[in-house]
Formats: sequence, structure tokens, C-alpha cells
Amino acid sequence: MPDLLFEVNNKIATITLNRPETLNAFSGEMLDLWIDSLEKVRDSDEISVLIVQGAGNGFCSGGDIKEMIAGNGFYKSDQDNVSKGINRKNSLWKKVQRIPLLLEEIDKPVIAKVHGAAFGAGLDMALMCDIRFASESARLSESYIKVGIVPGDGGAYFLPRLVGRDMALHMLWTGEVLTAEAAKERGLVTFVVPDEKLDQAVADYAKGLANGPQLATQLIKRAVYQNSEMSLRSSLDYISSKMALVMEEEDHKEGVRAVMEKRKPNFGKNETSIK
Repeated sequence: MPDLLFEVNNKIATITLNRPETLNAFSGEMLDLWIDSLEKVRDSDEISVLIVQGAGNGFCSGGDIKEMIAGNGFYKSDQDNVSKGINRKNSLWKKVQRIPLLLEEIDKPVIAKVHGAAFGAGLDMALMCDIRFASESARLSESYIKVGIVPGDGGAYFLPRLVGRDMALHMLWTGEVLTAEAAKERGLVTFVVPDEKLDQAVADYAKGLANGPQLATQLIKRAVYQNSEMSLRSSLDYISSKMALVMEEEDHKEGVRAVMEKRKPNFGKNETSIK
């Protein structure tokens, strides 16, 4: 079996990290397949939502400890990732760090389904997603400090934006392990659900998004992310332009009719999306 599985059903794509014997620690193969899958999600009009999950007993443990102990770098790979500093850098820049950069290009909703352990870079991979569901038994940690390294995949970028600078420093300096509920209280997790209901909760949420007006959904995501770096004037100018676009769509007209007729809207008659 490959180290990552990718499938699409009813416009919902699913990436499954598939190294359960290592708690889904990274490998070169997994990262290559992850990059390829994200490019497909970005480019395909047949995909409306992405779910990221882990096989087996955990979400993702990030770097492969066994490979680190063996002196082979952060993950299992056929390439030379350790002989020079530039090789170590490129093992991140050309592989691990391609994932957050690609996610930044995806305007479709991305959902992390977290169960078991989400440690180190594994947690950061969840933080890069738009919505995070966690099972009640999930455990989350910025565990880099435990092996004397820094957050190499974007944790120092994403974490303080969610929990604030001081709490981010605390979590990164201590490697504190959080329960799902504690993580939700800090803003790391969006929803916590019973273990046995996690699959259905995520499936229902993804289905709801996939059945919604796609252009509006994608433009909302783009606006929320881009507005964090805009002035108020630029933000209002930006969103008024997007409003002009969505009001031309059949989905807008269908939504208005549904409200007037007191029924559920039947979106999707137009397939417009943004690139």
C-alpha cells in the first residue's frame, strides 16, 4: 500500500496518511503523494471539499523518530537529506514546506479529522487546515522541543495566529500535551466529538459544504485569509468586487428563490469556481 491514499467521492476528496505503524510519520513517498494530491484538489473543478485524516491509531506524528535516530534526517527517503546543511534545508523546503504553500493556493474548504496523536509537524499539518474536528480521546502537542529541534513546517507561523504569541511560545517551549477539549479552549480545535461519532460528523460537515454555493464558499475563504493582511479600505473594496461577481451567479438566484419559497436551496446549477 502507498504511504498516502487519495480518493474523491461526490466532490469530496480525502487524503489518508497511511503509515499507521509509525503513527503516520512522514516519509519521502508520503510527502510526494501529498503534494500531488493537493495539486489535484487545487486544480480540479470536480472537487469541492478536502478532508485530511490518518490511518490506524493516530492522525500524524510528524517527523520519523527512527529515521532521526539513525541519522537519516526528518523522514524516510531514498534521497540524501543529511550530508550537507543545504540538503537538510531542502528536505523541508522542497517537500514538507510545499504542503502549507500549496494549501495557501486552495480556496476550497480543507478539514482536518484528528484522532489519536497529532504531535509536532503532525499537529501543524492540522493547524494549516481551515476546520479541525478532533475526537474526545485525541492528544495534541507541539513536541519539537522534546527532540531539540524547531518547528520546521510552519508551526511558528500558524500557532501564534490561533492561540496568541505568548501561548504559542509556551506550547513550543514545553511540548505540553493537550486533550482535545483543552485544545478547543485554546482555539486549536474547532469541534470536539465523541470518538465513535467522528467519521459521521466530518462526513456530514463536508457534505454540507460540498452542497453549498461553491463560488461564494471559495470567495469567503479567500476573503477571510486575505483580509488579515489588508487595511479596512482595501478589505471593503475587495469584498464589494466579489459581491458583484457572486450576484451574477445562478446559485445566488436559487438561494433567493429558496428563501422566498421556504425550501432548501438546490445549489450547483452553475459550476463556476475560482482559480
